Amino acid sequence: MTSCPTPIRILCVDDHPLMREGIGAYIRSTPDMQLVSEAVTGMEAIDHFRRFRPDITLMDLRLPDISGVEALATIRKEFSQARIIVLTTFEGDADIRRALEAGAQAYLLKTMPRSELLEAVRKVHAGKRYVPPEVATLLAQHLGSDLLSKREIEVLEKIAEGNRNVDIALMLFISEETVKGHVKHIMEKLGASDRTEAVSIAHRRGIIRL
Repeated sequence: MTSCPTPIRILCVDDHPLMREGIGAYIRSTPDMQLVSEAVTGMEAIDHFRRFRPDITLMDLRLPDISGVEALATIRKEFSQARIIVLTTFEGDADIRRALEAGAQAYLLKTMPRSELLEAVRKVHAGKRYVPPEVATLLAQHLGSDLLSKREIEVLEKIAEGNRNVDIALMLFISEETVKGHVKHIMEKLGASDRTEAVSIAHRRGIIRL
């Protein structure tokens, strides 16, 4: 008799019940996969990973406490061989870059066919990375473009909150002239014609959250 292969053990991290139920049902109907646990928050994801040591973790990016990238980075720091697939609605190049730099082996959009999810799980379990063409295209669109510095992102977040340059200067303990310089560089890097467009572009690319 041929023995059945050990199923791929999966942890699903998502704060939307319907999404977890859908993924869970799909995994349960797949003979070579097994859902070992579900987590709703980032901290819960870290705890469940420690307890269940899954072969594959499906990680959403937006969670109620810490971000999926923070949870991913924490798990990878403690378990360097952890294999994590980001499964999200966010398709900004900054989101993709952050997740891959934090150690994600695959980045999938929730709009993709379910068969692609299974393909990604099997490939990542086999030790490969998986970046679908759609995601690679999104990433390539801004490849080589200047990244905003940490300070520029802070300034842009304050602009998005409706603050004036003088207010931002007080909040960040820098001069108003310095703020103006940052705003100029932000608009140049993003190819924006004004502050409102800069915020819109940065939000679309996942550089900031509104």
